[in-house]
Amino acid sequence: MHKSRSIHQTAPDNNCRSAGPADSATLTRRHLLSSAGAASLLLLLKPLTGHAQTPVANEVQALCFDVFGTVVDWRASIIREGQLLAANKQFTIDWADFADRWRAGYGPAMNRVRSGELGWTKIDDLHRMILDDLIDEFGLQSLTEAEREHLNRAWHRLMPWPDAVAGLNRLKSRYIITTLSNGNVSLLTNMARNAGLPWDAILSAELAGQYKPDLAVYRKAAELLDLDTRQVMMVAAHPSDLRAAARAGLRTAYVHRPLERGPEGRVHDISQLGEFDYLAGDFLDLAEQLGA
Repeated sequence: MHKSRSIHQTAPDNNCRSAGPADSATLTRRHLLSSAGAASLLLLLKPLTGHAQTPVANEVQALCFDVFGTVVDWRASIIREGQLLAANKQFTIDWADFADRWRAGYGPAMNRVRSGELGWTKIDDLHRMILDDLIDEFGLQSLTEAEREHLNRAWHRLMPWPDAVAGLNRLKSRYIITTLSNGNVSLLTNMARNAGLPWDAILSAELAGQYKPDLAVYRKAAELLDLDTRQVMMVAAHPSDLRAAARAGLRTAYVHRPLERGPEGRVHDISQLGEFDYLAGDFLDLAEQLGA
């Protein structure tokens, strides 16, 4: 396994310092981006591991991708959907806060299923449960049922990160590429059609009847692909997802998405993520490292 390099920034003032192992596991994006800018950060990240690990790259036959935040920019997409709605309905609310609140309800909603409070519930329906609460909190009661359903299906229309389609096409030239998301199959299928995502297959936690990070989800993906778990690599922007995949026997690739939660959100400290097989600045960088 390659060891990740420490990522250091040249600080122009005393408010910026290099990120090393002594830093906390997460840093604010403002700290990372205020002086160098997002483009400079990506230059620092690339390449994170240098040359491809040939034995790993050759053993792996399929790449399974987390979707929300890894492939698509859910936050900017939901903000845009809200702004389009507001233009027609004259709503004056903070759509960034709305998007963050909607996403924040995702984990607790899944926990209601895990605890047995709810039976198995697909993500579309969990999203709608959260949305119904937000409609009351944000004063959107004038929305018709058709408008509410259209807004809920905004998750089917999420926009990909700028590198996503080109990077996926490169990776597809060498590997089977599939989703492996908690999103339900219909959501992921519609998203792929809308965003031009070139998947070979749509795999979902729905097929295992469990949500990630339950190990059964990752093992079910390998089973459905008729591959050994070591022949499958999980690609995600979330370390917890990758750690679960590794426990299930999959290879792992971390892709850095510093703007997933907006410019004021929190970003993972790359220097703390050397446990994964690959660290990449984006999908094009990952394709380069894998020789695709």
